Amino acid sequence: MSSADFTYDHVGATREPGSCPPGFHPMRVRTRLGEGEEVFRRAAEAVLTWELHRAVGVGLDADAERAAPGVDVTVTLAGIVKAPCRVVWTVEEPRRAGWAYGTLAGHPECGEESFVVDRTGDGTVWLTVEAFSRAARWYARAGGPATRGLQHAYARRCGKVLRHLATRGIED
Repeated sequence: MSSADFTYDHVGATREPGSCPPGFHPMRVRTRLGEGEEVFRRAAEAVLTWELHRAVGVGLDADAERAAPGVDVTVTLAGIVKAPCRVVWTVEEPRRAGWAYGTLAGHPECGEESFVVDRTGDGTVWLTVEAFSRAARWYARAGGPATRGLQHAYARRCGKVLRHLATRGIED
């Protein structure tokens, strides 16, 4: 996997929480999913197998069944906007699982976004969606702050949908 294929420098920077290269807009949305090992396991699996993204309602075409570095992913928004990406890193640990993808040529934005599920010391399970981005296409630039607002709304929706996927059928 060549970093030359990506439309930005600092490939892999989302691995370090809070990292935002100069000239990009940062985003971080954290959602409480529930508690316990079963919630963590279900949430991690939904993130790593694209189930979350499909359940959110975006089109998703990936060249593998599971996130792994080098896997190409194309997200289709509103049935018309194609957003090609490539997975840059993954993590699968007993209390942390997720991945990040970076933008490729043709994506309306330029940057990286990560989706990480973690289980804290008290057993609480969280989804953190973190990104840095800037507009790459004219329509993303024309959208200005509204484009960033849509990105935040998407991240919040991911949290809500993943909470449902991870806790469905589990009694509180």
